[in-house]
Amino acid sequence: MKTKRILLNSRPQGMPDESNFEFDEQEISGLEEGQLLLKSLYISVDPYMRGRMNDTRSYVPPYKVNEPITGGIVAEVVECRNKKYKKGDVVMGNLPWQTFILSDGNGLTSIDPDLAPLSYHLGILGMPGLTAYCGLLFIGEPKEGETVVVSGAAGAVGTVVGQIAKQKGCRVVGIAGTDEKVAYLKNELGFDEGINYKTTSNIKEALEKACPDGVDVYFDNVGGSFSDAVYTLLNKYARIVVCGQIALYNSTSRPTGPRVEPILLTKSCLMKGFIVSDYADRFGEAAKELVSWVKTGKLQYEESITDGFDNLPEAFLGLFKGENTGKQLVKVADRSIQV
Repeated sequence: MKTKRILLNSRPQGMPDESNFEFDEQEISGLEEGQLLLKSLYISVDPYMRGRMNDTRSYVPPYKVNEPITGGIVAEVVECRNKKYKKGDVVMGNLPWQTFILSDGNGLTSIDPDLAPLSYHLGILGMPGLTAYCGLLFIGEPKEGETVVVSGAAGAVGTVVGQIAKQKGCRVVGIAGTDEKVAYLKNELGFDEGINYKTTSNIKEALEKACPDGVDVYFDNVGGSFSDAVYTLLNKYARIVVCGQIALYNSTSRPTGPRVEPILLTKSCLMKGFIVSDYADRFGEAAKELVSWVKTGKLQYEESITDGFDNLPEAFLGLFKGENTGKQLVKVADRSIQV
């Protein structure tokens, strides 16, 4: 059997492009004892992957040039010589970008295909949902009547953050990149206000109008000038949850903005960055509540699904152009074994 693979061809300078990826095929030999053959069904593309394309030290090792890119994948067990799994099982793990994957079973998590659509396990019931839940509730600690601002609000994390904040009785303001996304946030997800940063000439003035009582919680997925504008509206004891900085991921120089320390000092604000794995011991309670909210309709969920393994690079690059609403995924195949 042959598997298609996508390798990191070169490290990007600034914004990545198609030349940074390389396609090839590799032979897969027969299974040895303890191994299983996986067929990729859904593959996740996420902004954090851009950092792994650089040869810099971070919380996860960088990708290696001429080796497959890895990320979250939902896959089906199509052949099995591993006692923990059987043919037809559905699993999830951090796996290489391949159509078929030979695995020893380590690092895989079994998925109940009847719990929710399989793609949800890479989105609202997976890393993005857990990130939104843990970051907002354990760092932001929103209280009824407070104002919560979310940048990157129409993305996989931002959409969940805003909805949870509404459940906590907060006024929620989302920043997104199109009028359609702003309308979706307000009309479908219940955000109180939305700001299209691409068509708003003065973000600070727009935020002042949308947040007449200031900002108590800022969930930051973007960074850059958006955050500079929010900082000026922080209330005393405000909490800033630093989840992502996508506005800066493709910078080739170190940008300099307003110094935030005087604001943090005089307003007694908390600013905390986090990686979702910091809260691994809370995943059980978070997942249980997220599943409950999805099943009861308290959480709405949007996906942007691109079809075809060959379109993975295009879907990834689209993240930095704001092309997705909700979680961006690539569908590689349907399940072939029904059990």
